[in-house]
Amino acid sequence: MISIRQRKGIQTTEVSEDYVAQEENVKLENKLPSSCTNRRLWTILSFTIGGTVALCIGLLTSVYLATLHENDLWFSNIKEVEREISFRTECGLYYSYYKQMLQAPTLMQGFHGLIYDNKTESMRTVNLLQRMNIYQEVFLSILYRVLPIQKYIEPVYFYIYTLFGLQAIYVTALYITSWLLSGTWLSGLLAAFWYVTNRIDTTRVEFTIPLRENWALPFFAIQIAAITYFLRPNLQPLSQRLTLLAIFISTFLFSLTWQFNQFMMLMQALVLFILDSLDMLPAVKVTWLYGIQLTGLLLVCILQFFNSMILGSLLISFNLSVLIARKLQKNLKTGSFLNRLGKLLLHLFVVLCLTLFLNNIIKKILNLKSDEHIFKFLKAKFGFGATRDFDANLYLCEEAFGLLPFNTFERLSDTLLFYAYIFVLSITVIAALAVAFRNLSYSTNQQSMYKMGEYTIGLKPETAYNLIHTILFGFLALSTMRMKYLWTSHMCVFASFGLCSPEIWELLLKLIHLYNPKRICIMRYSIPILILLYLCYKFWPGMMDELSELREFYDPDTVELMNWINSNTPRKAVFAGSMQLLAGVKLCTGRTLTNHPHYEDSSLRERTKAVYQIYAKRAPEEVHALLRSFGTDYVILEDSICYERRHRRGCRLRDLLDIANGHMMDGPGENDPDLKLAGHPRFCEEIKRNLPPYTAYFTRVFQNKTFHVYKLSRNK
Repeated sequence: MISIRQRKGIQTTEVSEDYVAQEENVKLENKLPSSCTNRRLWTILSFTIGGTVALCIGLLTSVYLATLHENDLWFSNIKEVEREISFRTECGLYYSYYKQMLQAPTLMQGFHGLIYDNKTESMRTVNLLQRMNIYQEVFLSILYRVLPIQKYIEPVYFYIYTLFGLQAIYVTALYITSWLLSGTWLSGLLAAFWYVTNRIDTTRVEFTIPLRENWALPFFAIQIAAITYFLRPNLQPLSQRLTLLAIFISTFLFSLTWQFNQFMMLMQALVLFILDSLDMLPAVKVTWLYGIQLTGLLLVCILQFFNSMILGSLLISFNLSVLIARKLQKNLKTGSFLNRLGKLLLHLFVVLCLTLFLNNIIKKILNLKSDEHIFKFLKAKFGFGATRDFDANLYLCEEAFGLLPFNTFERLSDTLLFYAYIFVLSITVIAALAVAFRNLSYSTNQQSMYKMGEYTIGLKPETAYNLIHTILFGFLALSTMRMKYLWTSHMCVFASFGLCSPEIWELLLKLIHLYNPKRICIMRYSIPILILLYLCYKFWPGMMDELSELREFYDPDTVELMNWINSNTPRKAVFAGSMQLLAGVKLCTGRTLTNHPHYEDSSLRERTKAVYQIYAKRAPEEVHALLRSFGTDYVILEDSICYERRHRRGCRLRDLLDIANGHMMDGPGENDPDLKLAGHPRFCEEIKRNLPPYTAYFTRVFQNKTFHVYKLSRNK
């Protein structure tokens, strides 16, 4: 359907100053300035240069991505309908609500239209602010209407430039996190360069602009930077309060902008739980972070009109269970090694049982089924039995929800990122294991003696947090490709931090008996600079070629379809079809839909499966009855789905429907023995023959090379 063709006719102070560093490194740093005044000037100069570089690299990344988007689609020159079609699948659905708010006569009428929406799902009134994470579209539409900018910028540009602006914040937050961990802004610069040179694996914002993760990940990066700073010891009370405020605001905004927030923060809560159990983080600070997660999520729940999926999330149950289990096991961190290990295993068991118990109770009280498809998918994905569930198989067959492809590591290795990451990860894991074993081996009083010496040298709390964070999110990315963007961006931060960290180099040089403070200084600055020079030499020409390559959006069949719908169908007409296409129909024409791509509702999933019988082997009268039960006036059939070849046999949409319906699949290959031959031919193929059983119910009113539109009879 959508394709791209060649365009025709267009040729800080050092951030670790507050930290208690190693004695040797402190002496080395104190040798640089000749006096306290000079040292203060050096600190101010370093902060000024580092901060300026952070802002510049963020802005340049934003401009770079925006330019790629413009060059790829010729966005400034194409028609409005083509711009809207370029927002594919659920992206178009989300943008349609921004457009809807702008077209409303007043803001209050716009709000009312979102709260009492009857066009997104036919014959049903939906509170979109409750169901979907679209407050960002509401906020932007209000800004656009209130600010005096209508004469200077089009609504669509205001929208996309906001998203590209968030990318500047994203890169700056990654830069700052790496700077905080290593103590030098050179680390942040390397992290930003790695983020850009690995753009294919770190972001997809330039071609999926309105996607929820593009809104959420910048706030997630800010949250990680704030937590990294918060976990440092000896913070002043004011700094600690301001940091907690930053963590809360970023956590709240992250949760508000992405429906998968609870799963990401559950991983984060697991990081805190692991480190707290091993006494590698201050317990008081961990409690604050648990509380912020709960408070932020509950506030989002209130704003989303008490969305039951949030209340029934595993995150809320887990955090409550951890806090309860702590009260029950007050002496968890005392005793001998075996005693503490036994208490730790018991603690883990108590938390797990409490989490499952609370979650089941909450779901039964709320009668919650919105997220059951995710657990069916996970059960089948990790080999706990095959499933014929249509929703689970729909996820399993999508490449984005499959395992991370091996060629990802080849691309990451070309920029040296993967090699550096493995190097730093190996050293920090060794240090973490040593510290964890030491913590479990000594009593609380004995540990306090080590915390003033080797413990802080071995692994700082903020380093430990980022280490477990990158490991858990790495496992998530390896298992589900769509989540790689959480891992790869943090991979840039973690690898660059390690190469610029005096602690990492000290541990390595001590292991190989080459320790010397001067060598540490040389290694932590020379290697990052050499890598930066290598990245500039190898990738700069390619980036310039990429910026000079001009193409344009080209999808005449979809444009023709949208124009036909606008000109030849009633405004209140109801359309059925694939989820992805109907999102575009909603955006471009404003017609009412039977289903859409926001799949986090059990009744919508059932409705989608019923509508998709147009691609199954069903009788025309059965399909007509199903479609009419949703008030359908027109149905759109796509050849790309009916004759799909993109997926292998067993994963084509028609195969998933056949299996769910108990029918044998088409084509050569094996079928399960209990599957039977269907009593009818495939609907999407047979309807094109215009035979009487079909023409009695359906009349073709539009056709091109890609789409076939049929009007449903009302008197059957």
